[in-house]
Amino acid sequence: MLVVCRTAGSQLAKVAESAVRQGYRGMLSFGVAGGLASHLRAGDWVVASDVRESQTVRATDPAWSRRLLNMIDDAVHAPIVGVDTPIAEPATKRELHRTTGAAAVDMESHIVARVAGAHRLAFAAVRVVVDPAHRRVPAAALLAMRPDGRADVSAILRDVMTRPSQLKPLARVAVDALAARAAMHRVRRLLGPHFGLADLA
Repeated sequence: MLVVCRTAGSQLAKVAESAVRQGYRGMLSFGVAGGLASHLRAGDWVVASDVRESQTVRATDPAWSRRLLNMIDDAVHAPIVGVDTPIAEPATKRELHRTTGAAAVDMESHIVARVAGAHRLAFAAVRVVVDPAHRRVPAAALLAMRPDGRADVSAILRDVMTRPSQLKPLARVAVDALAARAAMHRVRRLLGPHFGLADLA
């Protein structure tokens, strides 16, 4: 198994080419997402039925996705939409859900789907909700996001000192993030070293 963080950026295609030569069989987009469907809460899982990007819809591997659904209790099987910039406002989330039908949104799955398709690799996406559809993500949380997805705590503190009204919304986001992180660790252990792909014929 190769682990590629979002910092890889344009290097992902080269990594995929090398993986194909070495006999790797699939690519999985695993991580957090913003909730778009109103019933999803922090810590809920979405196994993508497809990944949507603008007018393009890329289906996930049906057998792999079914395997993931069987392994993750209460996971939702629904579309995920990929975007290139964070979606922070509840009104924007509602509109994105209305126009795409997606249950969740993230900033990586559409890139992984594109690369997997180009290299004819099996593709699946499984994402845990970190901010529900009704939650507004404060500006400090977005400005302080590092390229690898981790929070830059010192940057958050500096921004909160400038705009202290963000403190309460940030506390809510932190609670949601803890729930998502705990769910991610639990499911990562549950899925085993090959994320269910090796179990398929």
